[in-house]
Amino acid sequence: MAKKKERPVLTPGWVIYLRTSDEEAQAPERSQASQRRLIVERLVSESDVPIIAEYRDTFTGRASDRKEYQQLLADARLGKFSHVGVAFVDRFGRNDVEGIRAFDELVKLGITVRVATYPNLDPATSDGRMIVGMLFTFARFESDRIGERCREGMRTKLLDGGWSWRAPDGYVNREMKSNLGNHADRLQNARYKRWIEPHPQQAQVWREAWDLLLKEQKTLEEICEILHGRGYTLRSGSPFVYVTASGRRKARTNALSRAFHNWFYAGWVVIDTDWVRIPPKEVRGNWEPLVSTEEFEVGLSILEDRKKNRNPKHKHFYLLQGRLYLQREDGKPVKLTCSTPNTRRKGGGTAYYCIPSSSTNFLCAEIDAQIPSWLKRIQVDEDEIPALQDAYLTQLESRLGRPDVQQQKAMEAALKNINDEEMRTARLYGAGRITDEIWDTLWREWNDRRVAIKQSLQALNTKYDAYVEDLSAALTLIAKLGILYKRLDQHDQQKVLRLVVNRVVIDSTGTIIQMDLRPPFTYLHALRHGGENGRGNSADQGKIKTSSVDTACSIYTSLGAPKGVRTPVSALKGPRPGPLDDGGISKAHEVYHATLELVNRK
Repeated sequence: MAKKKERPVLTPGWVIYLRTSDEEAQAPERSQASQRRLIVERLVSESDVPIIAEYRDTFTGRASDRKEYQQLLADARLGKFSHVGVAFVDRFGRNDVEGIRAFDELVKLGITVRVATYPNLDPATSDGRMIVGMLFTFARFESDRIGERCREGMRTKLLDGGWSWRAPDGYVNREMKSNLGNHADRLQNARYKRWIEPHPQQAQVWREAWDLLLKEQKTLEEICEILHGRGYTLRSGSPFVYVTASGRRKARTNALSRAFHNWFYAGWVVIDTDWVRIPPKEVRGNWEPLVSTEEFEVGLSILEDRKKNRNPKHKHFYLLQGRLYLQREDGKPVKLTCSTPNTRRKGGGTAYYCIPSSSTNFLCAEIDAQIPSWLKRIQVDEDEIPALQDAYLTQLESRLGRPDVQQQKAMEAALKNINDEEMRTARLYGAGRITDEIWDTLWREWNDRRVAIKQSLQALNTKYDAYVEDLSAALTLIAKLGILYKRLDQHDQQKVLRLVVNRVVIDSTGTIIQMDLRPPFTYLHALRHGGENGRGNSADQGKIKTSSVDTACSIYTSLGAPKGVRTPVSALKGPRPGPLDDGGISKAHEVYHATLELVNRK
C-alpha cells in the first residue's frame, strides 16, 4: 500500500494572484489594480486572515510556464500560505486541463482557494469543482474564440491587400488615429489606421541591390561588397560586410537572399501558414513595389540557375547531434559536440563526437551502430499491458473523473433551467416590466452559461475517450519502433530520434549506458502495476536513476542498463508525469503519426 503523503504545515495568510495577458490593450498595472481591489473587497475583507504575498504575471494564460504562477505552486507545496485569491477564473489561467489540475493540487494541500467573482464557490466540494471546471472550459473556449476572430480579421486584411506585421527592410510601417481621418477611414479601421510605405533611405538601398542582381549579374557576395563600399547598411545598422574575430571578411548574403525571394518587394501579398495560405500573384498589396513582377521573376530565375550550377561541399552527418552526453567519473554528464578533422583527406575525414579542445573523441560510426539495439528495448511485454492500462485508467480517473451519468443529468437539468428562466423573463420583457438594458445583460449571461455547460457536456465523454485512445497509439508505436527505424534513411532516422529520444548517455569507452525518452514514452515507463499515481515500489537494483526535475511535465525516464530485456523502468526522483501533463501521453497520436509519415514516404 502506498504511503500517504503528509500535508505541509500551512502558514496562515492570503496570497493573491494577478495576471494580465501580454497581448491585452489595457495597461497591465491598471488591470491588476482592478483585480487586487476585487480580491480585497470580496474575499480578504470578509476574513480575519491577512495578505502575506502577491504574485503577478504579465503573460498569456494559455501557458503554464509563467514565472510567478510556478512560484505560487512551489510555495504552496512548502506551506507558505493558507489561502489563495484570484479575481476571475480566467486570470488564473486559460488552459482548462492545467487550471483544474492546479486547483486540485492546492485543495489537496489543504489550501483554501477562492474566486472573487464567486466568493461562495468552494472548489473542494464536488459541486464547486464541477462549476470551476465549467468556468475553466469557458475561459479556454473564450481564448480560442478570440484567437479565431483575430485570425479571421488578419485574414480579411491580407485578402484586401493589407499587411499585419512589420514590413521588411526598405519599407516602414505608418499609423495615425482613425478619428483624424475621414468618415471612410473611421468605418474601415479601429482606433488606428495603419499602412506601409517605402522608407526614404532604405528603399534606395534595395533598389540598387536589385539593379546589381538584374543588370550586372553580380553574385550575392559581390553585391554585399558594393553596397558596403557605398556606405549602405541594413535597417538594423548592421553592415553588409563585417570582419570576424579571426580577421576574415564575411558578407551577409542570407539577408540578400531572403529579400530577393520575398514577393513583398514586388507588391504581392504572399503567406503560407496553418490558418491562411495566399500563393504568389493572387492578391496585390496596398503598398508601392520596389521592383516589378517581371523583374522579381527574372531575379528568381537567376538565383535558381546559380543554385543548379553550384557544387556544394559535402557536409558530414551526425545522427546524435545535440543529444549525446558523456557520463563523467563524478557522475555529471557533459554534452558532446561534433567534429570531422582532416576533411581534405581522401574520403572526407572521420567524424567524431568529442569534447572541444580535449583529447576525448568517440567515433560516430561506433556509437550510432548501438542505437538500433537500444530502440528494440523500447518494448512492452504483452503480459504487462493489462497492468499498464489499469494504472493509466486509474490516473486518468483521478484527473478527469470517470464519465458520470448523474453529473451529465445534472448539467442537462441546469441547461433546461436556464431555458425555463429565459422563457419566464421573456414574458416579463414582453409585458414591459423589464427594460432593454436589463434584458440584454441577462441574455448575455444566459448565453455564456449555456455555452459553458454545452462545452462541458461535449467534453465530458470525448476527453476521456480521446486519452484512452492515446495509450493505444503510444503502445503501438513502441511495439513497431525497432522495425520502422531500420526502414528509414539516416536523415529520417535522426527525425525519429528527435521525436522519441531526449538524450543518449555513454561511458568513457563509448558504450551507451542510458537513453532518456521524450513524452509520451517517459510516462509509460513511469507507470507501475496498480501503484497509486504510477509510483509503486522502487526500481530494481542496477537500474540507472534519472535526475529530478521540478516540473512534472518535463521529466525524462531512463530505459535502464543494457542488461534489461523488456520495460526496464528506472527509479524516478520527484513527482511522476501524469497522463494529462503537457509532456504526458496525450501527445501519443502526434508522435505516432509523425513517425508513420516518415515511414510511408519510403
